[in-house]
Amino acid sequence: MNQNNENFNESINPDFKAKKSLMRSVDEYVEGIVSGNRTILSQAITLIESSREDHKELSREILENCLDRTGNSVRIGITGVPGVGKSTFIDALGIDRIVKGDKIAVLTIDPSSSLSKGSILGDKTRMEALSVHPDAFIRPSPASGTLGGVARKTREALLLCEAAGFNIILIETVGVGQSETAVHSMVDFFLVLMLTGAGDELQGIKRGIMEMADMIAINKADGANLDSAKRAVQQIQNALALFSDRPSGWKPPVVMCSAMEGSGIIELWEKIENYVHQSRKSGYFVQKRKVQSIDWMVETIEQQLKEMFYKHPDVKRHLMDFENKVNEGTISSFKAASELIKLFESKKS
Repeated sequence: MNQNNENFNESINPDFKAKKSLMRSVDEYVEGIVSGNRTILSQAITLIESSREDHKELSREILENCLDRTGNSVRIGITGVPGVGKSTFIDALGIDRIVKGDKIAVLTIDPSSSLSKGSILGDKTRMEALSVHPDAFIRPSPASGTLGGVARKTREALLLCEAAGFNIILIETVGVGQSETAVHSMVDFFLVLMLTGAGDELQGIKRGIMEMADMIAINKADGANLDSAKRAVQQIQNALALFSDRPSGWKPPVVMCSAMEGSGIIELWEKIENYVHQSRKSGYFVQKRKVQSIDWMVETIEQQLKEMFYKHPDVKRHLMDFENKVNEGTISSFKAASELIKLFESKKS
């Protein structure tokens, strides 16, 4: 590693010294995480993302030993169409909260990155202020992987960030499609960013995303866009009035903000605080987290069973034969699946 690279990495993370082996002891990882060492936190998340069995086992032990220090943050999901200004918005919101004494972690879910091979540091440099602040931690999703895998690793990274003392966790969707649902399943509050011209935007946004939103913010509401932003607020409020009442009892507000100018950020956060206060008072906040924990357990079981199935020697040996037979039409997909499951059940290794 040359000197220029080291200097750059130190500007991103003051705890950075040089790349060292990931294989510390569990106690060393846990002590480093709870003390707020971002280098060790990053290395622990790298273990979570690894496909090596020894790394998986080590990361599970680290997570188990950190669990009693988790759960003390507010988890916020942020989504929006490309170009809506998510990174600039997160930068503005994060710095505003840090000034108020909070510690901010930003995690992303980007299943599409397996195709784009996007730059990890590109995500950091778009958040210019947060990326160099000692009370912020930015971690993009893995550079490849399915949505389920990326989401699972993001959940585990979220818990480690909480153990490290970050009390606000922002989870950003970078990809499109089902990533919004994945983010919604792991946060307390779901924020949808939109642009002006709400009529056009409403045509292109899924009804399901609108139903998940706890708040909708019209970003870039400044200058010549201000009047159209006001119209967008009214149009979206009219659309939301058609939806059923939320289980939380919360009525999603529609607000305007400008991340570039910093306007509307304080008012937006006040509404998030109002939601947290109301949902805690009603018991919905805690109940939602309990449901999410059960869902995470079920998803983990399903994922581990899937991995065990495809690693089974007899399944690996016969899988291609069954795929060829299905392709040739000599056996149905259902029959092939049934036979492979029988192989898995009859002779587990």
